[in-house]
Amino acid sequence: MNIIIAGDGEVGFHLAKLLTGKHHNITIVDPHEELIKVIESHADLMAVTGASTSISVLENAGVKKADLLISVLHDEQVNIVTSILGKKLGAKRTIARIQNAEYLIPDNLKLFQSLGVDDMVCPEIIAAQELVKLLQQPAATEIFDFSGGKLMLYLIHLDEKSLVLNQTLNDIVRQHPELDFRAVAIHRKNKTIVPKGDDIFQLGDFIYVVTKPKGIEELFRLGGKEKQKINDVMIIGGGRIGRETCRMIENDYNVKLIEIDKERCIQLSDILHNTLIINADARDTQILEDEGIINMDAFIAVTDDSETNMFSCLLAKRLGVKRVIPLVENIDCIDISQSIGVETIINKKLITASLIVQFTMEAEVTAIKCLSGIDAEVMEFVVKPRAKITKGTIRKVQTPPGSLIGGIIRGEESCIATGDFQIEAGDKVVVFALPDAVAKVSALFN
Repeated sequence: MNIIIAGDGEVGFHLAKLLTGKHHNITIVDPHEELIKVIESHADLMAVTGASTSISVLENAGVKKADLLISVLHDEQVNIVTSILGKKLGAKRTIARIQNAEYLIPDNLKLFQSLGVDDMVCPEIIAAQELVKLLQQPAATEIFDFSGGKLMLYLIHLDEKSLVLNQTLNDIVRQHPELDFRAVAIHRKNKTIVPKGDDIFQLGDFIYVVTKPKGIEELFRLGGKEKQKINDVMIIGGGRIGRETCRMIENDYNVKLIEIDKERCIQLSDILHNTLIINADARDTQILEDEGIINMDAFIAVTDDSETNMFSCLLAKRLGVKRVIPLVENIDCIDISQSIGVETIINKKLITASLIVQFTMEAEVTAIKCLSGIDAEVMEFVVKPRAKITKGTIRKVQTPPGSLIGGIIRGEESCIATGDFQIEAGDKVVVFALPDAVAKVSALFN
């Protein structure tokens, strides 16, 4: 695939590096000469310096031969104009990153599609939705739904209370033969393991698990996770993510929102009706204590400053808050945050990548999650007629090294994958895959 990525910083660069490993021809358009020099040091990437709204710049980037044009600058108006121009100049498909949720209304989407913007992604809305799920299931570190929740991906951290420590997968299956979940990856000391039957769970492991809805309770029990009741939530930062999160949860929780900008507080008061909005600087620990941080069940920090978010979450955790979630923009900091006890983070680069990568797959992918802290993905494939994966049982066909089938959705039913299961055309299959395995996995379903 010939792909052009228009960006103005790390989001475009991260997306480009992610897609390069999938054997695409990537060209980045960016106005910053310094970043272009960094990009040019990567042999697999082409780079063009300039504004993506310039017709000559797009033509120099090869827009006439582009299968996909992705515009992920911070300015949504630039992204929209870039997509419209790109489509008119020959790009087969265009995607624009936006911030305005109004554009996602179906009738408005049709209007933009008529202009040449084929798809729109809004990372801030998805981030808010992820935060809501994490509040609803506070025992999980990461959550993602497939096919409306028929199957789910959970990330569980194994601590001293876990009942599966020092046991193999085979041990667990023998003791619990009717399990409705399956471990698809183990992240241990910066290394990701695709588990086999004799792999042993160790203290400190992060386990990615595919589960059916009715398997969640047993999953948490074996993981040693106690049920937590979230009532009181404090959110730092009244930007788009903070605002949308408050709007989604303010009728279900007692919510306090702290925002430093007075004018923004006034605007938020017209939008949020059941949220206590406080105009204050969250970097002042005394203010957090005065506002009752010690009594909170959950603390969410989504300011534009990752350091403020991390620091305030560490303070909240030290004061005994059960659930802390910072917005962290530097992907390299995810492992560090987990090592110091802040296990759950939100990252807009990963959210953007998860929304966009599925458009670049050869097989039909209805959902994809780029995982936090590890270089891997979990995808939901739609099985095509005569696809190789239908030629025998899962055990007989076998998936490439570095991949594992977690579960299958057939109509309204879902099941956890076993070696004897026969996949059929029309099934949706949830697969974990490391980068080197993605292309080979995709070929099984096409």
